[in-house]
Amino acid sequence: MQHTVDIHEILRQTLLVAVKMGAPSLLSSLCAGILVSLFQAVTQVNEATLSFVPKFIAATAALMLTGSFMYSTLHTYAHTIFDQMIMVGGS
Repeated sequence: MQHTVDIHEILRQTLLVAVKMGAPSLLSSLCAGILVSLFQAVTQVNEATLSFVPKFIAATAALMLTGSFMYSTLHTYAHTIFDQMIMVGGS
């Protein structure tokens, strides 16, 4: 008996997992960058390297705070993909 797998659903899940994995660090870096830009505009300090450290700290903090969520998301997705591979390939 041959089982079928919906490729569109797998691709949709893949994109959703990619967004869930990348969003926390990207959004925190974006917010830190906006705050540093506002600070630079208000104080007229035009130092190009000033934004790197706050962005790095924000991204690191976001990864530390959301690491368990990312792990559980990736773990669940991997189980789903492997179960579908077994379903299709196994007899």
